[in-house]
Amino acid sequence: MLLTTMIFAGIAVAIHVYIFVLESLRWDRPSTRRTFGIKTDAEASATKPLAFNQGFYNLFLAVITVAGMALVLASSTTVGATLIFAGAGSMVAAGLVLLLSSPKLARAALFQLTAPALAIIFGLLAFTS
Repeated sequence: MLLTTMIFAGIAVAIHVYIFVLESLRWDRPSTRRTFGIKTDAEASATKPLAFNQGFYNLFLAVITVAGMALVLASSTTVGATLIFAGAGSMVAAGLVLLLSSPKLARAALFQLTAPALAIIFGLLAFTS
C-alpha cells in the first residue's frame, strides 16, 4: 500500500507542478489560454496576477507533498504521512471547490483531485495498518 500511496502522491505532485507552469509561467500562451477558456488578450492580462498567485499555491501544495514523501522514505513516517495528507488533502479540497463552484469545469476538477484522493485512500490503508 505504501508504494501505491507514493505513486498516486507523485502523480498528484506532477499534476500540480504542471498547473503551476501553466498558471504562473505560460499564462499568456495561446495553448494555455485555450486550456483555461481565456478568449481575449485583455482577459488574459486582467487575470494574469490572479493566475500567477494561484500557480504558486499549486506549487506549494506539491512541495508539501514531496517533503512528506521524502520524510516517509527517510523513515520519519508520522511527520511524512502528515505532510502527504496535508498536501494531498488540500489538493482534493481545491478540486472540490472548483467542481462545486464551476460545474462546467468538472473534467478539470476531477483531473486535479483524483490522484491526491487516491493517495489519501491508499495512505490511510498504508499508515494505519
